[in-house]
Amino acid sequence: MGTFSGGKRILLLAGDYVEDYEIMVPFQALQMVGHVVHAVCPDKSRGDSVITAVHDFEGAQTYSEKPGHKFALNETFDSVDAKTYDALVIPGGRAPEYLRRNAAVLELVSHFVKSDKPTAVICHGAQLLAAVDGALKGRRVTAYPACKPEAVLAGAEFVDADDNIPETVVVDGNLVTAAAWPAHPAWLAAFLVVLGTKVVHESAQKTLR
Repeated sequence: MGTFSGGKRILLLAGDYVEDYEIMVPFQALQMVGHVVHAVCPDKSRGDSVITAVHDFEGAQTYSEKPGHKFALNETFDSVDAKTYDALVIPGGRAPEYLRRNAAVLELVSHFVKSDKPTAVICHGAQLLAAVDGALKGRRVTAYPACKPEAVLAGAEFVDADDNIPETVVVDGNLVTAAAWPAHPAWLAAFLVVLGTKVVHESAQKTLR
């Protein structure tokens, strides 16, 4: 049995063609351990959906892309007040590529950066951080390898992945970054530490009669 303490309000930034695993897994897992997670997308409201994409690593020179699920948003972007949230999650996929052109999105992300609130970013989510002035300057991060040029140009110290490319995770203060969805166990575990979330396992005791 698990006991959870220290629930936070977490904002999850979504967009069309967000990576399927990278939005659904943190959305469900963070709620499972007692956090409130609000998934939002610009120009969409609670109950609307975003389309997801499945990115996979199948031996080609880059990832493959396949249709994913529809993901239902549970909060309205225009009603969100960033100051009321304790942390931010930015999943990857193709969504960050177009979200970084939205001034309201950049302003929202900037709030979490300037406030030094816990922020978890995975895969192409680093494209959003790179688009926010000063967000990556001097920070040690990782991301999907194709995002390295943007991160470096934004002033980051980029941690190259080893042979287990998608499993790389880097923690720099309150910023937790990962290369891709195979890193979910380590990425989310590191984010829980940054959030101050404690998971206590209690052994079940059986009485024999």
